[in-house]
Amino acid sequence: MRYLPLTAPDRAEMLAAVGVDSIDALFADVPAAARLSGPVDLPRAMGEIEVERSLSRMAARNVAAGSVPFFIGGGVYRHHIPAAVDHLIQRGEFLTSYTPYQPEISQGTLQYLFEFQTQVALLTGMDVANASLYDGATACAEAVMMANRVTSRRRAVLSGGLHPHYRQVCATYARFVGFELSAQDPRGGEKLARLIDPSTSCVVVQNPDFFGEVRDYAELARACHDAGALLIVVVTEILSLGAVRPPGAMGADIVASEGQSLGNALNFGGPHVGLFATRDTLVRQMPGRLVGQTVDADGRRGWVLTLSTREQHIRRERATSNICTNAGLCALAFTIHLALLGETGLTQLARLNHAAAVTLSERLELVPGVRLLNRTFFNEFAMRLPRPAAEVVEALAVRGVLAGVPVSRFYPGNAAVADLLLVAATEMTTAEDMDRLERGLREVLS
Repeated sequence: MRYLPLTAPDRAEMLAAVGVDSIDALFADVPAAARLSGPVDLPRAMGEIEVERSLSRMAARNVAAGSVPFFIGGGVYRHHIPAAVDHLIQRGEFLTSYTPYQPEISQGTLQYLFEFQTQVALLTGMDVANASLYDGATACAEAVMMANRVTSRRRAVLSGGLHPHYRQVCATYARFVGFELSAQDPRGGEKLARLIDPSTSCVVVQNPDFFGEVRDYAELARACHDAGALLIVVVTEILSLGAVRPPGAMGADIVASEGQSLGNALNFGGPHVGLFATRDTLVRQMPGRLVGQTVDADGRRGWVLTLSTREQHIRRERATSNICTNAGLCALAFTIHLALLGETGLTQLARLNHAAAVTLSERLELVPGVRLLNRTFFNEFAMRLPRPAAEVVEALAVRGVLAGVPVSRFYPGNAAVADLLLVAATEMTTAEDMDRLERGLREVLS
C-alpha cells in the first residue's frame, strides 16, 4: 500500500485542534541544543534495493563482538546463549504476547513471569521480585524513588562505584521528580556510612562495582538501618550471583539489577531487562507488577496479577511508578536460560568467568607499565596504564583487538581516570584471545 502524506490543510486542521499555530510550537519544550538545525544529511530518496545496499555497506564497517578478541564490559557482557533460548522465545505464543491486562486469558505469560520472579528472588536472596522493568538503570532510579516513599525522606547517597549511566538516570529522575542526590567521586576512598544523616532515604552501592571490585556491604546495611535509611544494591553483572554473596544476605532492602547476561545478547545496547527485588515488608511500595499463584473454583493451579496498582495507568501522581510495561520477552529469555543452566550450571559458569578474569589479570599485570587496581573481582577489573586508556584502546582496535572500556568515556575531562581501563573476561574468552591482548598491549605501550 502506498503511503500518502498529509496535505497542508490536514496539518493546519490538526494544529488548530491541539491549539498551536505551527509544527515548531509542538517542540517548544525541547531544548534548542537538542534540536536539528536542518534536515538530516541523508539521501532524499532511494529505491528499496539501493537502501539495502547502502545500509549493508554501513553495517559492514561495524566490528562484531564475536569476530575479534573481545574484552568489553562496563555493564553489558558477552556470554554464550544456548540456541534453545532464541528458538523458544520465537514461538508465536511468546513472541506476540504482551503485558497481561486480562490474566484469565494469559495464563502462559503469567506462569513464566511467576517463574521469572522466583528465579530473581532466589538469585538476589530477597523475599519478592517483580515481573521486570525496562533495564538496570531505570530499576536503580525506581529503587531510589521507592526508598523516598518508604522513609518519607528525599536524599539519596550514591556510591562513586555506581555505574555512571545509572547515576545519570537517577539524576534525571531527581531533577523532574524532586529529590536530592549526593553522588560521590569515582574511586574517591568514600566512607558512605559517614554520609548518612536524618534526611537520607537510602544509600546506593553496586556489587561488583563499576570498577569490578567486590565488597561485603553488611556493615553499611546496619549503619543504614540504624539511621532509618535503606540500602540499595545494584548488580550490573547478574551472573556474579552464581559466586558472590547475594545482596539479601548482606542486609540489602532493595536490589536493582540488569539481567542482560542471561538469555539476552549485547544487541547494540538493548533491549535488556531490569530486575527488581525487595523485602516482604516493602512490597506495597514496589514498582511494576507482581504475579501470584492461586487456585480456581475447581481447585486447579493458576496465576493472577497479585499486585498491579491501577494508578500507574490512570492517576500518575499517586503511582508507585509510571513505567507501565515490562521487558516481557527479554524476561522470558532470562528465565529459559537460567532454567537450562540450573543451580549447578549457574555456579559452574560463574566459576569459569572468574577463572578467566583471574588468568587474564595475572598475564596483563606482567606487561611493563600496567598496574592492577583491584584484587577482589568477579569477571571484570580495572587497570592503570602509563598512557591515556582511550589512546591505547584505539591503537589495539586497529590491531583487531577490542581491549576494554576506557573509564574516560564515562567521565570525560576527569584526569584522575584518564589512564584507567576496564577489562572483562567471560566464558567466551579464549587463551588465544588473551595472547593477542597481551601481545598487543606490549606493542602499544612499548
